[in-house]
Amino acid sequence: MLLRRCGTDALLVEVDSLTEVAAVRAALHGLPGVEELVPAARTVLVKGALPQVREVLKTVDLTSAPAAESRQVTIPVSYDGPDLDLVARTAGISAEEVVELHTGATYEVAFCGFAPGFGYLTGLPAQLQQPRLDSPRTKVPAGSVGIAGEFTAAYPRATPGGWRLIGRTEITLFDPGSETPALLAPGDVVRFVVA
Repeated sequence: MLLRRCGTDALLVEVDSLTEVAAVRAALHGLPGVEELVPAARTVLVKGALPQVREVLKTVDLTSAPAAESRQVTIPVSYDGPDLDLVARTAGISAEEVVELHTGATYEVAFCGFAPGFGYLTGLPAQLQQPRLDSPRTKVPAGSVGIAGEFTAAYPRATPGGWRLIGRTEITLFDPGSETPALLAPGDVVRFVVA
């Protein structure tokens, strides 16, 4: 674990894996004085309570995150994405089996980024883990559900992107006018269901 000071009141915690990110996030969640936790693929940015944060980090077990109460989110999906057949062919299974595998798994929001409300979800079955497209699309429609590497996600708004698109959802993933703009937050547990 490497700690880097960020400005006067923040610390960047660098670790080696998503498991370690989850362990750091869980250990610091709810710590008095911590104003904000921003997990990413291999880092956690912590704002506030730096002396207490440093003390907690001396004792954190990076091998597993303690069980925490998670919010459950269900996302209905129409599995008719333009890359569904490509994903099936690459995996050596049928499109129906892709849907069964994708809806049969339970996912966790590891971190958010790329675009407001874009949650990177872990838990994608190994058989569905595939690379990004060789050539990204200039515009992926809002609500598109895709896979890339070990992650699955739903695009909250129209953006460029290179993920393999297997479906789409009508659910609002990001609403800037809402009290809580992003539907998904790190630690949430997500299930996809057939719409």
